Amino acid sequence: MESTPRVILEIKSMYMSFNKTEKKIADYILNDPQKVIYSTISQVAAELDVADSTIFRFCKKINFKGFYDLKISLAADSTADTHNYSAAQITDSDSEQAIINKVFNSNISVLNDTMNMIDPMCIKKAVDYILDSDQIVFYGNGGSGIVAMDANHKFLRIGLKVSSYTDYHMQLMSVSQLTEKDAIVVISHSGSNLDILNLLDIAKENGTKTIGITSFSKSPVSQKVDVPINVISHETEQQFEAFASRIAHLAVIDVLYNCTAIRRKELSTVAVKKMREAISYTRI
Repeated sequence: MESTPRVILEIKSMYMSFNKTEKKIADYILNDPQKVIYSTISQVAAELDVADSTIFRFCKKINFKGFYDLKISLAADSTADTHNYSAAQITDSDSEQAIINKVFNSNISVLNDTMNMIDPMCIKKAVDYILDSDQIVFYGNGGSGIVAMDANHKFLRIGLKVSSYTDYHMQLMSVSQLTEKDAIVVISHSGSNLDILNLLDIAKENGTKTIGITSFSKSPVSQKVDVPINVISHETEQQFEAFASRIAHLAVIDVLYNCTAIRRKELSTVAVKKMREAISYTRI
């Protein structure tokens, strides 16, 4: 499977933190990275009607020394993803086959990009927190609530004391009762949900360990939690990008679940056996 250049991954992971001008620069690079490779900083600045210094500051913001360093990174990967991201948007004239292709390609791209960027040490630390806690509570609102419920379902299978809440009042009641012996996992696509941020503040006051799964590395949630786990989002005006990111959030839950199950293999095996025996009575 083709790998995506670091430039593209950095832009995707930070897109929500950009201002209007920075998003214009980001979109320019995403839409035609090959053109950027063969352009000077002045040429790009002229096309976008911004100052050279604005381009330079953008490069620094996404963790490059400057425009030349950014170009080198784009050119270094011979499999550079030259896909025009605007072409992935669903339009009114798209056929069913075109929509199938765009939705599945978007999901595949988000999963592949996240796999290449996710930090194994963050996964390990999150699993450490889960294993060291008396109970783990998953919180998510809206579409992220579905991910929280899926996590509850999975971790319950291996005998952990877990719960999940998607109603804000219930979330507040729950988090207020937690202690330093517990851990919470918050899921937020944008990473800027005020309800989730309030939950994190209460958790911090209680000394509760916090893990966050978001789509943007510089989001308020990522900066507030003890362990941030970020997927790569394609936040470029695409109608279904949050749906694709949710697939990646579910994949992260699967990673955490499997790592946790392996780390407590004997206990997990016993718990799964008990679970299967219990639900066997529901089947013919």
